Amino acid sequence: MQESITVKLILIGILVLALLIPAVWINFLIEERQDRAGGVVSEISAKWSGSQTLTGPILAIPYTYIETTRNHFGEVKTEQNSSYAFFLPEKLEVGGTVKPEVRRRGIFDAVVYTSSLRGKAAFGTPDFAALSIAEGDVQWKNARLIIGIADLRGLSSTPDVSLGGHKLITDPSADIYERTVTDQPVTGVIAKTGWESAGDFNGSVEFDLKLKGSQALNFVPAGKQTAVSLQGPWGSPSFDGAFLPEHDVREDSFSAKWNILHYNRPFPQQWTGNEKVLSGSVFGVNLLVPVDQYQKSARTSKYAVLIIILTFVALFLVEITQKIRIHPFQYTLIGAALIIYYTLLLSISEQLGFNAAYWIATLATVTLVSLYAKTFLRKPKPVTLFAAMLVVFYAFIFVIILQQDLSLLIGSVGLFIVIGLLMYFSRRVVWYKEAGQ
Repeated sequence: MQESITVKLILIGILVLALLIPAVWINFLIEERQDRAGGVVSEISAKWSGSQTLTGPILAIPYTYIETTRNHFGEVKTEQNSSYAFFLPEKLEVGGTVKPEVRRRGIFDAVVYTSSLRGKAAFGTPDFAALSIAEGDVQWKNARLIIGIADLRGLSSTPDVSLGGHKLITDPSADIYERTVTDQPVTGVIAKTGWESAGDFNGSVEFDLKLKGSQALNFVPAGKQTAVSLQGPWGSPSFDGAFLPEHDVREDSFSAKWNILHYNRPFPQQWTGNEKVLSGSVFGVNLLVPVDQYQKSARTSKYAVLIIILTFVALFLVEITQKIRIHPFQYTLIGAALIIYYTLLLSISEQLGFNAAYWIATLATVTLVSLYAKTFLRKPKPVTLFAAMLVVFYAFIFVIILQQDLSLLIGSVGLFIVIGLLMYFSRRVVWYKEAGQ
């Protein structure tokens, strides 16, 4: 008897280790399906328009300066070059609405949106002295207004931009904006201010954009005081980035307001050349369709070994207490059913959602394993008890998955109780009967 129990335990341990291989394959399958869902989202975004980030408006004013260089012969060369001075608005207000639309490709969903954004910006008089630039070197005639837009394909109409009440003619451009304002290639719209001299300066800017995009709409806090308000018919927004808004999220709509000061961001109000980049402070709203069935399926699959061990231990206790011989091949088939459970869960969750899929897969697996166990347990009582234990195991895992914040506490307490029950039900097992102990 001693050798029989020891050999059986060793075989069960080897079988559990062998089942780890398909359990790892299940995790790879979940990752592959999640990547495929992400690929569909990227494909739809590429044909519609990508995530949008609005930067600016920014005032870019060129100036000339004298540069002195010395070559390797010691000769001094003096030449006149030009660069740009950049100025951000003292106050920036942007308000708008976002109208999401879900696009479906096969069994996968992606969200796109159309937005209507209206903004006002107030620029202060440029302080060239603070940048060590002489007034006589400023080229007011070539001053430009820049509004950065991440994906110009999202413009559904010509941007309406006005300066001092006069409408400006805008053109798509990445020249100045790409070279001097950001460390990443960024497109935008650019417009000449039409100023002839410093006396023509007017810092009142208004703009109206009809912008399409997908997944996310972000902003850069370009103003010394930046206020952004968004609203839309979407009940599950995610507010991402460096700043969180005051928000009101309801079942089928949301509204959010951000108020940001220049103290909160890592770039100044004005600079020259490519000394500064407007990065590190992006904020906005993310409208991704929730795909938590993959995350929950992945978390559930991590408990596969625990389910298998508990199931095998339960069978083993039945075997030695009821004096029923269970062949290792029967353990193998039950273990295979417990592994296939996760492919059922994944495939059904893509159609019906995680919660419904979990219980459908659980009911199917428990029924299959119980009917098979009936062939060797024979008596109704141990079969019913075994089926009940499986339901308890899966219900326990389901609670852990849903209660993310308390999952460690619930899991620890639950396993403690399970170990206690195993000790209780195995208390009368005589492990060394043949050894005379």
